[in-house]
Amino acid sequence: MKGGALMQHHDSPVLAADSVAPDEIAHFSDLASRWWDPVGPMRPLHAMNDLRTDWSLRHMPAPLGPDGTRRTLLDIGCGAGLASEAFARAGFDVTGLDASQAAITAGRLHLRQHALPATAGPLVYRCGSAEELVAEHARFDAISALEVIEHVTDPAAFLRMLGSMLRPGGVMVVSTMNRTWRSMAMAKIGAEYVLRLLPVGTHDWRKFITPAELGQYAARSGLRITDVAGMVPGLGGWRESRDMAVNYIAALVRD
Repeated sequence: MKGGALMQHHDSPVLAADSVAPDEIAHFSDLASRWWDPVGPMRPLHAMNDLRTDWSLRHMPAPLGPDGTRRTLLDIGCGAGLASEAFARAGFDVTGLDASQAAITAGRLHLRQHALPATAGPLVYRCGSAEELVAEHARFDAISALEVIEHVTDPAAFLRMLGSMLRPGGVMVVSTMNRTWRSMAMAKIGAEYVLRLLPVGTHDWRKFITPAELGQYAARSGLRITDVAGMVPGLGGWRESRDMAVNYIAALVRD
């Protein structure tokens, strides 16, 4: 599995191996039971979730098409569904996909215990890899990849694979961490070792992706970045910023 890549010839993606890394799956599986605990090991995701989902919704197509049909959204690497539930509440027909069975089980349990409002779109959780969806010729109007790409084996191939599942005119939103000395100090050393906001080993700084690299991966995938913004924490919660030195979020469009 590890070290695999997905190759693409013209418009026909060819599966070579899974993009998921077994050590990453194991790490997040260990955290699954406390995924929905706002003061637990996933509290940084809870803190930034409103910002990243609100920003995503501003850049994605409307959840309902002109004929009233719900548009489809893939939340890749969904974990236990923090963002998936928000997108379903907004009205999308959501597929939450994660390679960790423990995280998917936690997401399904939370959904059963906290029913979505009647106005929400359907939400289905699935344990598996993106490669499986590609093999099924799945297509989506929107894709969210939030805090995921820095954990895969080959980010360029991963983005190309997701792009192959995006319908023309569709929008993909990617949030990740920039590879700078500030992100090393704040997101790795500070968050994991000093403040203990995250379990040690959550991130590998060498896998962080610069905005320029993301732009290169997007161009090779037939995607165009239409907007990018920094995400910074503050006393009043996370906010959008021009400062992209640590966390940032980008909208990618397939024309």
